[in-house]
Amino acid sequence: MPAPPDEIAVVLVTHNDRERLLDALVSVRNAEVVVVDNASTDGTVEVVRRAFPEVRLLEGPNDGYGAAANLGIAACSAPFVLLLNSDVVVRPGALRALAGYLASHPHAGLAGPRLENPDGTLQRSCFDFLGTARLAIEKTLPGRWLGGLGGWSVHYGSYDRPRTVPWVLGAALAIRREAFEAVGGFDPAFFLYGEEVDLCYRLWQAGWEVHYTPSAAVMHVGGASTAARSRFEVQRVESARLFYRRHYPPLRAAVLDGLIRTAMRLRWVRDSLRLRLVRDDRRRSRLAEDLAIWRSVLGGLKTD
Repeated sequence: MPAPPDEIAVVLVTHNDRERLLDALVSVRNAEVVVVDNASTDGTVEVVRRAFPEVRLLEGPNDGYGAAANLGIAACSAPFVLLLNSDVVVRPGALRALAGYLASHPHAGLAGPRLENPDGTLQRSCFDFLGTARLAIEKTLPGRWLGGLGGWSVHYGSYDRPRTVPWVLGAALAIRREAFEAVGGFDPAFFLYGEEVDLCYRLWQAGWEVHYTPSAAVMHVGGASTAARSRFEVQRVESARLFYRRHYPPLRAAVLDGLIRTAMRLRWVRDSLRLRLVRDDRRRSRLAEDLAIWRSVLGGLKTD
């Protein structure tokens, strides 16, 4: 079902990502756009005001991605909202396609488009919920081999057809406002990472569905600088632990928390041994970075 472009607004959340944000804004220039800037210090606000005067710009403290997304979605009135990271470029026709998809699937509270790498290849974006056996199996090599068999795998299933999935990567989320408001939006307790997992879980719990659709494509750059990797990994682990506490019984949450601690220790031991054996300077440098990350995560776990 086709949908007019004014039925879907665009919300972008950004923090110190000026150049990639400008590329994203060019790709959605004909839509209603709200940018929420989380206390950037790289000149983002000034450049957006000068180059995109038609964009509604909201400034605030950096209270996290979910809190900023809530502000942006509340600031527009369209029945559908495409929520984007600042490191994306929306392909031509994607906005109309996503609005049409949600209009023709009334039980879908949220739909994730096809994510593509900068070279146009597929970026897998569908996952089972955190702490499930299926997700654990999919992360293993046998899980990858078995992924395409009989629709069993979420992550390695078909990306050539629409389907319902537990959750989709939050780089680009087409959101039905009615469903979003019914579950109270994003939980601001998730500062970074995990906010889309939590939202999708609550949508399913409230009787809505989460969909993936290849009818629209978005290019997602992704990645983080070396300096940011440690901070991001610590935050990723903390978000996973928060998700467990929010949604699972105490015993299950405690077991999963223990598995995280064990995994971090094993990674530290593994990479410590590798560092002793490897002679290539580039690999040694990478291993040293990884060891610093595992130490940071373990240090955060010990302060609980």
